[in-house]
Amino acid sequence: MTQSEAGGEPTRRDFLYIATGMAGVVGAGAFAWPFIDQMRPDASTLAVSTIEVDVESLEPGMSLTVKWRGKPVFIRNRTEAEMAEAEAVAVTDLIDPVARNANVSSTEPATDIARSAGEGKESWLVMIGVCTHLGCIPLGQAGEYGGWFCPCHGSHYDTAGRIRKGPAPENLPVPEFEFISDTVIKIG
Repeated sequence: MTQSEAGGEPTRRDFLYIATGMAGVVGAGAFAWPFIDQMRPDASTLAVSTIEVDVESLEPGMSLTVKWRGKPVFIRNRTEAEMAEAEAVAVTDLIDPVARNANVSSTEPATDIARSAGEGKESWLVMIGVCTHLGCIPLGQAGEYGGWFCPCHGSHYDTAGRIRKGPAPENLPVPEFEFISDTVIKIG
């Protein structure tokens, strides 16, 4: 028992206990910091977390595939006929009635406008191009509904990227994106 524990003044031993404890805490922090620091993403990962895509050359009916976070992203400027076809589908007829769009509410129904770039940009679709069944890459402008078709297991997506037939359980997901100008889309 030290003198301070007995109710007296602090002693040299009390100071040494406190100083040793503080040195131990600082030492443990200095030892652990490199392990904690190495868990942060490196600069190359942060650099590809968002991309900007110039879509000025995409006329209605044309598509572009870009790579984002290691996955293909389909960007399509749909024709009036493709939009009309997608709008004519009742949400109750869909396998997956949820929009799966990171830019709208998670409970938003899978209407054509909820799957597109929104008001004023209805013709534009931006979707992660990975089949929701087993992760294959669907073929564009193919299948029974004129959208995307995954030949591996027969999943058919319509012109709004919604699953219509086959084993895929969900619509093609729409990543977070925005038009930062009339012709440039920022994804991520």
